Amino acid sequence: MRGSVKRLARNADGRDIIVGDVHGCFTKLQYALQAIGFSPEAGDRLIMVGDLVDRGPESAWVVEWLGQPWVHAVQGNHEDMAIRWPDGNMEWGNYAANGGSWMIALDRETQLEVAATLAALPIAIELETEQGLVGVVHAECPTPVWRDFTAMLESLTLSGKRRRALLECAQWSRVRVEMGDTDPVEGVRAVVVGHTPMLKSITLGNTIYIDTMGWRTGTFTLLDASTLCPAGAV
Repeated sequence: MRGSVKRLARNADGRDIIVGDVHGCFTKLQYALQAIGFSPEAGDRLIMVGDLVDRGPESAWVVEWLGQPWVHAVQGNHEDMAIRWPDGNMEWGNYAANGGSWMIALDRETQLEVAATLAALPIAIELETEQGLVGVVHAECPTPVWRDFTAMLESLTLSGKRRRALLECAQWSRVRVEMGDTDPVEGVRAVVVGHTPMLKSITLGNTIYIDTMGWRTGTFTLLDASTLCPAGAV
């Protein structure tokens, strides 16, 4: 489906920094970026692996952050919940328990603005680097081959049932990490994901898990897409 995959050309000017789940802690994120000398003016770009909202006190800032031309992000499961809330497709107690009280408290017009902003985000990002293609998705790549995943996302003939299953896996699944699956995803240099909280970043096959709970501790994993090494942590 159009818009489900965002493709970013190689950054010829600055760095591409991929960050784990932010969960409404944008001030903590800003401090972490300052610590590594992140500079949009120098051409640096920020790629977020989803779960920009819920839990933290600054979730409503998400619209402003996503309005920056140097910020790119995929939808996570918490974006999925926020998108569904204004249409009555999220149960109140469940959403509040998962950090959605900020969205529930917003006026209707603002809820719709936030939901529309988050719904415009892609499910996957393809990032060209000098060393090869890097894929970004929130939870995990649902297929053994990356191009099969993106082709399904962009398919106009995929059934609604299959698309829902695909998104469920891409945004919510923890099967790979729970099984310790080290099979590589073919067709990409690496797949970078968040979703599963970790004490430190781990790599299984060529899938890199970077939700190191910076939203709680301020210790975000900031991965340099060129080297696939942490650019720094605070």
